[in-house]
Amino acid sequence: MSWVYQYKEKLTTPEQSVTTVKNNDRIFISGNAATPFQLVEALAARKDELRNVEVNHVLLIGEDPFTKPGMEKHFRHNSLFVGPADRLAINEGRSDYVPVFLFEIPALFTKKIIPLDVAIIQVSPPDEHGFMSFGVECLTTKAAAESAKFVIAQVNENMPRTLGDSFIHVSRINKIVEVAKDLPELPRKPPTAVELQIGKHIASLVEDGGTLQLGIGGIPDAVLQSLMDKKDLGIHTEMVSDGIVKLVEAGIITNSKKTLHPGKIIATFIFGSRQLYSFVDNNPLFEVHPCDYTNDPFIIAKNEKMIAINSAIEVDITGQVCSDSIGTKIYSGFGGQLDFIRGASYSKGGKPIIALPSTTKKDTVSRIVPKLKSGAGVVTTRADVHYVVTEFGIAELHGRNIRQRVKALIDIAHPNFREELERYAFEQKYYVPV
Repeated sequence: MSWVYQYKEKLTTPEQSVTTVKNNDRIFISGNAATPFQLVEALAARKDELRNVEVNHVLLIGEDPFTKPGMEKHFRHNSLFVGPADRLAINEGRSDYVPVFLFEIPALFTKKIIPLDVAIIQVSPPDEHGFMSFGVECLTTKAAAESAKFVIAQVNENMPRTLGDSFIHVSRINKIVEVAKDLPELPRKPPTAVELQIGKHIASLVEDGGTLQLGIGGIPDAVLQSLMDKKDLGIHTEMVSDGIVKLVEAGIITNSKKTLHPGKIIATFIFGSRQLYSFVDNNPLFEVHPCDYTNDPFIIAKNEKMIAINSAIEVDITGQVCSDSIGTKIYSGFGGQLDFIRGASYSKGGKPIIALPSTTKKDTVSRIVPKLKSGAGVVTTRADVHYVVTEFGIAELHGRNIRQRVKALIDIAHPNFREELERYAFEQKYYVPV
């Protein structure tokens, strides 16, 4: 049967497509800029017909109708990475959070640890062979679509066609809904003076020919702005943002020295501006893969001079890193932080970096702390930490004892808090007067 005929046979409306979801189903929804908003809204509108539908996802963006008060009897998030859409519901007990390394999430679906009844995804239009690209988010969507009993695809004519291991054939889809909607864009603002200083410190650790992993926010943008004197950098990362494109166009990122996938930018999702989405469309420079490949520490380690740059909520003076919670309140998730920290540490010449401003709340709260808040989760253990960077410098911790670590971290804390940190260190006998 021609794929064109199959495609036409499967076309339906958003409202009709989601009628397959039943009580007690476990469903998956693709996230980030590939969140299928039209299908989400259509499913939420069926709330009075449904009970106890478990919604699995990594990071949903935008307004989330499933977390509104009163929806918990109908839909309950099982979040694999928490964002603004579901953070309040999780901390109020109306939704759930799964602590998990990002590279391990696809196996939760393929091994039926989280068996899926329905996958609701967003893809590009099919090519001449009937293959649709996952576009700006492959991440865990490919595994979910291949594991679910039923797949509903929102086919968006504005979804870029990204190359790599990021395709699904029309024959694998059960229902298709066509839309022509702009993808959400990532709001950007210029890095602060503090972030720019952190960026300069990190840039001093980056060698020519190194391969970078960066995330979202002011610090990654500041790092990219500080690399204009570098040569032949490469990218193997979770996320591609606009800053990476600027360095490609400037000839800084060439990927020519990469020891894995030379000449290619490797990522698992893309989030940025409309110009970014246009740049990656059908561009052989970029390969998008599932996160069980991009984030596998042993794959990452095949990149020599791998530089992994990740942030944190707070770091204690022995080097324990909290990134997913503020005390007992869940804020985000494990994501790929430890995937890349460990991958970079195994890499020949690699450097795993935790970067954060020294304070928050207008310099009234230190983020280098005597001890983590009660109930705070340790995402990256002190044995995994090699470099911690604030605007006040670089603390190199790998192979250092507790006394040396404490001193190095206090030295990069904000001056307003160093005396307090030193007092605590003496009380705990981290320092012993001689």
